[in-house]
Amino acid sequence: MVTSSVKPNVLCFSGMDSTGGAGIQADIESLFSIGCHCLPVITAITVQDTRNVSRIVPTEPLLLVEQARAVLEDMSVQAFKIGLIGSIENIEVIHTLLTDYPNIPVVLDPILQAGGGFDFSTQNLINAMKNLLLPITTVLTPNTDELQRLATEADSPEACAAALLDSGCGAVLLTGTHAASKNVINQLFTQHQAIMHWEWPRLPEQYHGSGCTLAASLAAYLAHGAALKDAVRQAQQFTWNALAQGQRPGCGQYLPDRSFWQRS
Repeated sequence: MVTSSVKPNVLCFSGMDSTGGAGIQADIESLFSIGCHCLPVITAITVQDTRNVSRIVPTEPLLLVEQARAVLEDMSVQAFKIGLIGSIENIEVIHTLLTDYPNIPVVLDPILQAGGGFDFSTQNLINAMKNLLLPITTVLTPNTDELQRLATEADSPEACAAALLDSGCGAVLLTGTHAASKNVINQLFTQHQAIMHWEWPRLPEQYHGSGCTLAASLAAYLAHGAALKDAVRQAQQFTWNALAQGQRPGCGQYLPDRSFWQRS
């Protein structure tokens, strides 16, 4: 699973989810499982359970800067992962920080809405994400709903992905969990290359933290130096295994088991 004997560092901009299913804990567990060290930078505190989110409090921008600078000036970083951002001001902070590190891969999970329906975004926040973060993103990992909200001018998944690539995003990994298909079909869009497809058996449950797990594991494999297509394939396999062995500790969605490998 691990492609290097040296443990890479991945800096994660993520929210705090007290259920442990998504957010920074999903990042930490995924990265640990793939042989990376997580540098957690908290972007927001949420109030949520396994059914839905009821409140979000974004981190104050200055505190966000201080968290990130403290580790960036002390440790080397092999990849960045961006999850829940919380505010336009925090998008601006992350943009400013990452433009100083143009050669480090960036995985952006555009979390716009919780699985239970809570909306984390406004149109202004989406516009800021498109204008400031997409041009510095190596891989964007939207589901079909997020893809359409990020590219409202397009009328098909292919056209949406093309529009996001034209905005400067390096690649789009579109996940098919929200699509009405028998199996889950994920697609990788890159500039001037054929679309790549992966098909996975659709699991019967609903999961909290699946997108975080995919984005974090993708960042982990990129941090190990894997080529993009190999990292995408391995991240999907890791995520599917974590979901397939997930558990339902509360009254809502299942949580991925990112330590499934301990029992294998």
